Amino acid sequence: MAHNAIYRVKMRRRREGKTDYRKRLTLLKSGMTRAVIRRTNTRMIVQFVDYREDGDHVILTVTSDVLKNYGWNRSFKSIPAAYLAGYLAGKKAIEKGIEEAVLDIGRHYAHNGSRIFAALKGILDAGVYVPHGEGIFPDEDRISGKHISEEVEKLFNEVKSKMEV
Repeated sequence: MAHNAIYRVKMRRRREGKTDYRKRLTLLKSGMTRAVIRRTNTRMIVQFVDYREDGDHVILTVTSDVLKNYGWNRSFKSIPAAYLAGYLAGKKAIEKGIEEAVLDIGRHYAHNGSRIFAALKGILDAGVYVPHGEGIFPDEDRISGKHISEEVEKLFNEVKSKMEV
């Protein structure tokens, strides 16, 4: 704590560790729609968000819970579920006229092969262009669920084919 009269309290979301305002400013300066990917303890959330002066405008949101409607009855926080949520969000973004976006992972760490990059791979495979580096995505076996079991891999392929229709 400062000991003089000119101490200024930091913004609440910065104090709570929820927002990195420097990173947010660089994303907003691009002027592009943000592909916001968040992971929770139970699911993945993929959103496409535009900036407006009166506040962010969420264009569309897909959570991995929606995969129930396509027949997914496994974990909603796994790598295959993250990919499918990203793929579905990408398909819906294309329908709404979004062709490119910039990735916003917030305060999550960028680990190669993580669920966040599995969701990004789904967005890219759906046809939305997002600038990215090479070598950050999980292996194809992990994305399809082959590392879990053959049953999950079959279910993954069924759900993905239903989304393509």
